[in-house]
Amino acid sequence: MARPYLLTFPTGILCLLISLSVSFVSLTACKEKADAAGTKSKAQANQPTIVDVIVATPHPIENKIEANGSVVANEYVELHPEISGRITYLNVPEGTHIARGTVIARINDADLQATLEKSKAQLELYKKTEERIRKLLDINGINEADYDAAVNNVKSTQADIDYTQAQLDKTIIRAPFDGVVGLRQVSPGAYVTPANVIATVQQLDKIKVDFTVPEQYTTVIRKGGLVDILIDAVSNVHRKGLIIATEPQINLSSRNLKVRAILQEGEGHPGAFVKVFVNAGVDKKSILVPTNCIIPEDRNNQVIVVKDGKAQLVNVTTGIREANNIEITKGLNPGDTVVVTGVLFARPKSPVTIRSVRNLDSANVSQN
Repeated sequence: MARPYLLTFPTGILCLLISLSVSFVSLTACKEKADAAGTKSKAQANQPTIVDVIVATPHPIENKIEANGSVVANEYVELHPEISGRITYLNVPEGTHIARGTVIARINDADLQATLEKSKAQLELYKKTEERIRKLLDINGINEADYDAAVNNVKSTQADIDYTQAQLDKTIIRAPFDGVVGLRQVSPGAYVTPANVIATVQQLDKIKVDFTVPEQYTTVIRKGGLVDILIDAVSNVHRKGLIIATEPQINLSSRNLKVRAILQEGEGHPGAFVKVFVNAGVDKKSILVPTNCIIPEDRNNQVIVVKDGKAQLVNVTTGIREANNIEITKGLNPGDTVVVTGVLFARPKSPVTIRSVRNLDSANVSQN
């Protein structure tokens, strides 16, 4: 009886065939998994984005301009000597109120005093000479040119005396107005020049505030108008200020207008930073949206609105910015549905599902 024919392979070839079979099965399984994942991702991509929205509605908006300002003393001066010399007297009661005309310092004036005495002696001599020559001129005992020379000597010497007296006046430094003396910058006996500061004097009975506003708000700044000034941000202290003047020219580099107001009550430290709030007109109603709704671009700002169940990008123009909201002056109409949450996930022309319709206050709470 014949034996059945058996196909035999070497051991190495058999192992290779088995390995290829396993690899084929693995590749097939991976492809099936990838196809399943792709199908699943496509299904997820087609799912609507869940968003929260608000309905664009006009809201009352407080039209106030916020500006940065600085406190300024009513009067301020740095006391410099007008001539160079050694200080022989110094009276700087630091932090004390002094009256106008109080002597603050004296400069050594010994040389000027000597020059003054010499000029006075010469003046006496020239006056006597002029009297003698005038008597001779009356009887034609001398020519008129000699008399003119004598008169010129008198006038010239008198002018020298006046000049020396003016120099002597410069050796005394006085307080130019009532005010508070600052810190002393020099010591008795020091040699000073006009470049040295002896002390400062500031008048603090009236406090001014200087601030700047953009040029587009120049029409709302009026002399005699009131502004609200935040003196102390920590304790939230507000004071009223009266606008007393504006700079005639707008700053060419910043395009801002400088305004000065005087504080009606309270005190302030000159040089301190303050916030100034200017009422820019009657309160109005405008469409407000939360600031996180805005998608900034190079040229335009955009928001996402829902129309026919799909997200659409709309270019908008913004206006006044509040703490959490911003005014939309162009691009939205009352009744438009604006996306407030899920802004980053909503794609143009993609379907969206509205989870809730919120009002402006609750939308801001959800942001925080």
